[in-house]
Amino acid sequence: MLEAQDLAFSYGDFPVFEHVNIEVNENGFVVIVGPSGAGKSTLLRVLGGFLRPTRGKVLLMGEEVTRPSPKIMMVHQAIVTFPWMTVLENVMMGAEARGLPKEAAREVALQMIEVVGLRGFEDFYPKQLSGGMRQRVAIARALAADPVVLLMDEPFAHLDELTAEALRRDVYDMLFNVNTSLKGVVMITHNLVEAVELADVVYVLNGRPATITAKVKVSLPRPRVPKDPAFIEYTDLLYDYIAGGAL
Repeated sequence: MLEAQDLAFSYGDFPVFEHVNIEVNENGFVVIVGPSGAGKSTLLRVLGGFLRPTRGKVLLMGEEVTRPSPKIMMVHQAIVTFPWMTVLENVMMGAEARGLPKEAAREVALQMIEVVGLRGFEDFYPKQLSGGMRQRVAIARALAADPVVLLMDEPFAHLDELTAEALRRDVYDMLFNVNTSLKGVVMITHNLVEAVELADVVYVLNGRPATITAKVKVSLPRPRVPKDPAFIEYTDLLYDYIAGGAL
């Protein structure tokens, strides 16, 4: 669904990453991990067309990505909801970005609100919701735009651990729900437990300039249990890859 071919990016004369190749297959959940400063967030923005690569290209279903598109939506680390809008109004913004008339946008928004588990909260304002619920609103708004790929920039980073754990348990089934258009996810995180819990494939971005130093396929059945010895083996493996080439 999404492919990065020999991507490189520099800020002026400072090279951030180079020779980055990533594939997101249909219904694939890809996670990118690496130390701070490796350029993970920058890479995510290049994948979404928000930044132009210095070299290489990004393909979405075979077509080059040269600018932002509703087909690739992003959920940010900072929980972005509009405080003066209700849950329904927030989510409708995603549907209206598709050019849908108001009533059709409302129907799509209601469906996505149900997908993320917030039915009954349509008329609530963000200040009345927990952090986890606000992030579900942000996810629902992104899904309402009818994307093919969702980019997630540390979406659980600002949540307490119990809330993050609950959202992680739900997010895979939420994103790949039969009522969504989504065909692939790319998420970045520093949390290796989070990576193993969610990913089909984990890419390790490391070095300076950074490049992909490892690709790990997570072959564990879902739902995944962090106390499972096989789960722990994966987290230890990822730690070794990151620590072995840390900046």
